[in-house]
Amino acid sequence: MRRVDCVQIVEAVAKLCSEINIKLNPGVRNLIEEALKKETSSVGREILYQLLENAEIAYKKKLPLCQDTGMAVAFLELGQEVKITGGNLYDAINEGVRIGYKREYLRNSVVRHPFYRVNTGDNTPVIIHTRVVEGDVFNIYLMAKGGGSENTSALKMLTPAEGRQGVEDFVVQTVSNAGANPCPPLIIGVGIGGNFELAPLLAKEAILKSGEQKDKRDEDRELERTLLNKINRLGIGPQGLGGRTTALAVYVNTFPCHIASLPVAVNINCHSSRHGKINL
Repeated sequence: MRRVDCVQIVEAVAKLCSEINIKLNPGVRNLIEEALKKETSSVGREILYQLLENAEIAYKKKLPLCQDTGMAVAFLELGQEVKITGGNLYDAINEGVRIGYKREYLRNSVVRHPFYRVNTGDNTPVIIHTRVVEGDVFNIYLMAKGGGSENTSALKMLTPAEGRQGVEDFVVQTVSNAGANPCPPLIIGVGIGGNFELAPLLAKEAILKSGEQKDKRDEDRELERTLLNKINRLGIGPQGLGGRTTALAVYVNTFPCHIASLPVAVNINCHSSRHGKINL
């Protein structure tokens, strides 16, 4: 049995809050650099250059990549042989976000009630999802999800008869409807299968674990390429000003589903795509 103390969790989460909001994810930086090689619009290329310049300034001056520092969403992979000591796990995650956002003067964007919109003042509570896994691993994936991109995400319960074509049409239409609102170029997660509540989680998790999906089925990878090509033919372009780089990447996550259902969810993320991982 391996023990992890809540003090470790608090400090690790606080540090991660700083890192994901101030330093552009290396994988996202690579995607922007690759997009620059293909973008044919002069305006689109200039915007992509500006995104990289913005990331450089943010990192050097220790400033947020974007003024919307998001709502914190955490996915935990907790090994069966890990014992959390010194307090409550979820309290530790929340305290880490509370400290991290205060320490770096990050904007607090969470209100206490959907109707009575008084700010909580510390960017908590965190939205937390936990999966119990084998062994003594303990991974924390953290995302700072902006409101603009989250507002353009969508879920639809298709019928099985609509099939793959129905999925493709819905994903592309969702991005088309979003237009410039989520600050393209985008990182897009697509969740297919499961049920009403699982499909959106699959979509968000696809973004968080984009660099770890080594055993993905060939047909899912082919669907990612097809969706990316279709989305980039929309012509929305960087910041909605035209071009071929509407999306930097599309990540698909699938799960078994009921014989009568075909759930599909689209989670749209902005070009900053602030997310990261820690292993304790």
